[in-house]
Amino acid sequence: MTEIIHRHIQVADLRMHVAEAGTGPLVVLLHGFPESWYSWRHQLLALAAAGYRAVAPDQRGYGGTDRPNAVEDYTILHTVGDVIGLIAALGEEQAVVAGHDWGSGVAWNSALMRPDRVRGVIALGGPYGPRPAAPPLATMRKEAGENFYVAYLQRPGVADRELSQDPRTTVRRALFGASGEAYPWNPIVPEDGGLLDTWREPEQLPDWLTEADLDVYAADFARTGFTGALNWFRNLDRNWALTSAWQDAVILPRPSTSPATETPPPLYREARS
Repeated sequence: MTEIIHRHIQVADLRMHVAEAGTGPLVVLLHGFPESWYSWRHQLLALAAAGYRAVAPDQRGYGGTDRPNAVEDYTILHTVGDVIGLIAALGEEQAVVAGHDWGSGVAWNSALMRPDRVRGVIALGGPYGPRPAAPPLATMRKEAGENFYVAYLQRPGVADRELSQDPRTTVRRALFGASGEAYPWNPIVPEDGGLLDTWREPEQLPDWLTEADLDVYAADFARTGFTGALNWFRNLDRNWALTSAWQDAVILPRPSTSPATETPPPLYREARS
């Protein structure tokens, strides 16, 4: 029976925890907020059974991967660099990159910035968005105010303390509150409240989230806190400034180096159809 194997890999100056299963063409699975490799536990085994090498890292700031102290160490250049470095550290030339939530943004940008390394993208909950014409935070504040959740997260230490008071409650409310079952979600933080107040408390856990699942996530965040994860949100304007070279860029199909003989993996063929 296929098992999920855990290990740490050095990717440049980052020590990264990964979970992996199977052999074959590489698929890298990138989680979102507030999650970890564990979000892909079922897909790791399914992909392995289908003939793939599936690898799910804890992204920087999460779980068993290093958590740099500086906010500016969580830019899109760092997170894309982690993916490209991981592919190389695994001894592979290319990968299909799948992402959920924040992981989708990293997956898309990995394909945009390094099309030579990315065979295809699978995105869940995050369509490709071209670089906006202006810094995004100012636009968000103008349209939704200072209590829009992304603006709220810019306040140093505020959400960090709030979310860390009870990691289990945070993860339960965040995962359920952002799901389709809790729709609609109001992203405006109440004047006399906090971020947790924007997410509904489930009357009972949905079928896809168990107490055992919460145990795993809560244990991670009780150990790491939420600052590393929140630092991703604190780089929106910095990401915008760093990606000016990709203004109006589009993601093109990866050209085949040998059209007559190359057979792309099934995932790539499906993604293009």
